[in-house]
Amino acid sequence: MTSHADAQATSGKDAVSSNDWSLFIASFMALIAAGIGFSVRGAILGNWAQQYGFTQSELGTITGGGLAGFGVTIIVLSFVADKIGYGPLMVLGFLFHLSSALVTFLATPIFDQYGKDGAYWCLNISTWLFALGNGTCEAVINPLTATLFPKNKTHWLNILHAGWPGGLILGALLGLVFEGIGGVRWEIQLATFLVPTIIYGALMLGKKFPKSEASVSGVEIGTMLAQFAAPVLLFLVFLHALVGYVELGTDSWITNITGRILESKSAGLWLFIWTSGLMFVLRFFAGPIVHRINPLGLLFISAICGTIGLYLLGTTTSLAMCVIAATIYGLGKTFYWPTMLGVASERFPKGGALVLGIMGGVGMLSAGLLGGPIIGYNQDYYASQNLKESNKDAYGRFKAATPGAPYSFLPAIAGLDGSKVAVLEDFEKKPDAKLGIEADLELAKSQKDQEKNKGLVDELTKLNDWWNKEEKPHAATDLKDVVKARMAGGQNALLVTALVPATMAIGYLLLLLYFRATGGYKQEHIGH
Repeated sequence: MTSHADAQATSGKDAVSSNDWSLFIASFMALIAAGIGFSVRGAILGNWAQQYGFTQSELGTITGGGLAGFGVTIIVLSFVADKIGYGPLMVLGFLFHLSSALVTFLATPIFDQYGKDGAYWCLNISTWLFALGNGTCEAVINPLTATLFPKNKTHWLNILHAGWPGGLILGALLGLVFEGIGGVRWEIQLATFLVPTIIYGALMLGKKFPKSEASVSGVEIGTMLAQFAAPVLLFLVFLHALVGYVELGTDSWITNITGRILESKSAGLWLFIWTSGLMFVLRFFAGPIVHRINPLGLLFISAICGTIGLYLLGTTTSLAMCVIAATIYGLGKTFYWPTMLGVASERFPKGGALVLGIMGGVGMLSAGLLGGPIIGYNQDYYASQNLKESNKDAYGRFKAATPGAPYSFLPAIAGLDGSKVAVLEDFEKKPDAKLGIEADLELAKSQKDQEKNKGLVDELTKLNDWWNKEEKPHAATDLKDVVKARMAGGQNALLVTALVPATMAIGYLLLLLYFRATGGYKQEHIGH
């Protein structure tokens, strides 16, 4: 009997059944869910800093841990995806997504009871659960798409991954709607990712999943692992680690940073929507572009654009230049991830789901363990240095109680306390009115169950005392210096990050030269 993969491989085009179209659309919706969750989380980091008193480094560790969990899950499940089956794995991913929402919603009650540390660990766990859901789905949908479209892998993987920026756009637009409405709790905003989650679950229900090309051809796990003896594949894995750092690590922070540059959170969101919109549209046209210049040429040009875009974002303060810089950056990041997966799948088809899984997993681990935390750390580092130089006394009032760093090889620093900065920003909006911290403390003290609210009351009392006794007399003077320091922190972090796509560009150029010297880039097929 002719297999699904064999039938397609011998035809001139990819023949896809209605069952398979449902699976592809469901895979697309799974990435929509992941994108919305990622986008909304980025938009509500300020809420978490204000409500729980987190520094940028602590927020970076929370978001970064989620991406790391994403990576670990992809790698682990890639070893067993063909054995377990794609259907059961998608059920598992669906359950992880649901449970992540439930745990996230517990953050405020836990903060009320146990204070900042309790909320920190609750959000860490919930973000990991969300990442486990994303990673489980990703371990399925990449090899599934490569199996459904064996003749046009790079093109269809780009279309599949248009679901990611599609989710980012929806999440950002929802953020603007909620901001316009005002007073919408961040829990409600985050719950929006459950809508596409339910949709992809319904679309996959009762569908028949194909096996991968490698599985159908009888390729064993040992043969898949042997592919990693190839220096070219190992170099691709290294480059994809840089892709994860610069694309997802930067996107974790870009809305917050550009919002500070333009002195408007909504302006930062609109820029994010614009760059994500570019990515969404252009990924549908990856096929024709790749036919004109090979995938590595596309990646080289993308890395150059990413470098220029990040450098300009790190040096400009005008709206016009911000839009230009963000556009160049958006063009750069558009094709990184799916084209890298396409190159790995085309050159090493015997690696099957394992090659795609390890590539994606390493990218996510890099984003989570390095990109998110280190970009957050760099913001704290440069903001602290700036405020120390411009207003040493203000730094003493705003610095976090405990110095820290995401890794021991980085010097511990005391970043700016997010709750204190939020109080100052509230003062800027209404200098002659009662501040939110005072109203929140009065409300917390009025609650009947004081024992249950003890953690919250203690945190609010400490913050209110700091405001009235230490900061209020200096607020008008400190405001300008703190705002300037935070903008400097964000822009300098982007300048440092621009070195990553610059390194990628050198790597892609070396690969172009290698393939030119060895007969040119071409797609490999099992059995050929």
